[in-house]
Amino acid sequence: MKLANLSLAVLCVAGLSTCSFGADTLSDAFKEGKVSGELKAFYWDRDRNPAIPSASIFNTGVTLGYVTGSLGGFSLGLTGQSNSAPFASANAKTQFGWDEYGSGAQLSEAYLAYNAGKTTVQVGRMFLNTPLIASLGNRIVKESFEGASIVNTDIPNTTLTAAYVQKFQAQTDGAGHIGEFTRYNNPYGTSPLLEDGAYTLVAVNKSITGLTLTAAYAEDINTKGAMAYAEAAYAFSVNALNYGLAAQYYYNDKDITGSKSSDLLGLKASVGYGALSGYVAYSTVSKDATVTPGIGWGADLAYTGTIILSSSYPANTDAYAIGLGYAFTPSTTLNVAYTVTDDDDLSYGKASYVSLTGNYAFSGALKGLNFLVMYDKENRDKAGTKDKDEFRFSASYKF
Repeated sequence: MKLANLSLAVLCVAGLSTCSFGADTLSDAFKEGKVSGELKAFYWDRDRNPAIPSASIFNTGVTLGYVTGSLGGFSLGLTGQSNSAPFASANAKTQFGWDEYGSGAQLSEAYLAYNAGKTTVQVGRMFLNTPLIASLGNRIVKESFEGASIVNTDIPNTTLTAAYVQKFQAQTDGAGHIGEFTRYNNPYGTSPLLEDGAYTLVAVNKSITGLTLTAAYAEDINTKGAMAYAEAAYAFSVNALNYGLAAQYYYNDKDITGSKSSDLLGLKASVGYGALSGYVAYSTVSKDATVTPGIGWGADLAYTGTIILSSSYPANTDAYAIGLGYAFTPSTTLNVAYTVTDDDDLSYGKASYVSLTGNYAFSGALKGLNFLVMYDKENRDKAGTKDKDEFRFSASYKF
């Protein structure tokens, strides 16, 4: 499928609805445009690869975005990202080569958007956030996709999304430069690889108060490999207590895994009282193959995943997690979690994790500035294996 043909098709579909006109001239559309941005400074310390000495890295980055005003329902969006790690050691370049060490600049968003009634179409480079195709945004550089998307909200309390992607921009290219737009390499299975692109369909319904139902499907066009995701999440309150119950399900067919079909079932219960919150979660994966949670590192929704190190997706893995959170103020939060994963010695063995997250959002004259601290430590039971840990401090200012 060619992007140009798909672009024409989705724009024609959207054009059947009533347009919402904005600016009167092209000049006015650019004058009415909005500029946004983010300044970033990250310090990370990592010890997770037994073949490489532990290392730390300091990154600075800038994100600048611009969206024009609407002209006849059309608008243009642009976002550029940059990354620099001037003091990176040789060890740091190896430890962080796949996610943080990649200097340069990239035009990560360059899309034409069209809005008609309750339908929005985007074509070009864009950030995506769907269950099975999603951009990861917690690195110095955010992932992006090249493709097209259409979102419709005509059905009450329902959001329908269809998207096609043909290229993927990672954080780095693995060779010391910022990521380029290229095919996506699946770290879990054999497909998808975006040889001929992939598409996804998503439906989210909130017709019942407190209940959110999500269903998503994605397919690799080249191999016909299929992935599916479903979730039911219910939130309710009784007196001063807030409760949450949720269940999720992933499915991969054999063309995704390269062997046999696989699935993951997850359950989660949460409770909150005032500033205090907590949860327990469980997930289990079928024994025959690892589950691919989607395209892009942002497609990672398993309830039992830790903040940095653990994965809930390998074959035959059972995972258990418990977490507590406390909001000292609306802008100051602390969260701690304990997680155990076990594949019954099929591959990785049993491991336990302690995870800490602290966040502080400034107000007043420094509004927009945010500090985030994360620490994750892994202890493995298997003889001869090395424990892992990672510390992250991230400072960002959004404007």
